[in-house]
Amino acid sequence: MSANPFSLWVYLAQSPLLWLTVTLVIYAVTDAVSLRTRRHPLANPVLHAMWIVAAFLLLTGTPYTTYFAGAQFVHFLLGPATVALAVPLYQNRGIVLQAIVPMLAALIVGSITAIVSVVLLAEAFGLPQDVVLSLAPKSVTAGVAMGISESLHADPSLTAVAVVLTGIIGAVIVTPLMNSTGITDFRARGFAAGLAAHGIGTARAFQVDALAGTFSGIAMSLNALVTSFLVPIAITLLVR
Repeated sequence: MSANPFSLWVYLAQSPLLWLTVTLVIYAVTDAVSLRTRRHPLANPVLHAMWIVAAFLLLTGTPYTTYFAGAQFVHFLLGPATVALAVPLYQNRGIVLQAIVPMLAALIVGSITAIVSVVLLAEAFGLPQDVVLSLAPKSVTAGVAMGISESLHADPSLTAVAVVLTGIIGAVIVTPLMNSTGITDFRARGFAAGLAAHGIGTARAFQVDALAGTFSGIAMSLNALVTSFLVPIAITLLVR
């Protein structure tokens, strides 16, 4: 190692534990900063952890495949984390059942709006058809969105990028937007966050209020189901 001062880094870079540790440490730091700012929307930990990790990979010349080999445990936990949303749902089941009718109405309107708006805008800007198809399921969680994208013979990678950007933008603007429009009901605020910004929006909703997080989780789950049916229909009717 004395002959090569970078030999230790080369050794560590091959260890899966390194990239898992890097991911967790960076998120812990960004989450601490977010907490110090009283959860300011612009201090969203996912947003800042993402660009810091990306910058770190660029500076060290680390391929994404190498990084993911170590950090995939976090990816694996997305499944259990989604299932765990059933706990607050069960705890608030009485409140949820009272709002079931407006929730279903908002779900249908929101799902259709999310799909139709992005398809029409993409076509208005003259984007290629495969890009339009890739953007259509942007408002649902990444696993479902990429599955829909594959079924449409689109680009799942582009879909994943659109999903992440949608989630981050939604998580950043949801609180200022709701405040400016005077919406104070945390059920409505949370449902809107989950419907438009899936998992990242749901994480933001739980930071603000537990009830908002519950309704956000419901919206995220139901929207994934509804969107999987609506996207093929919308594509057939709208894409030329």
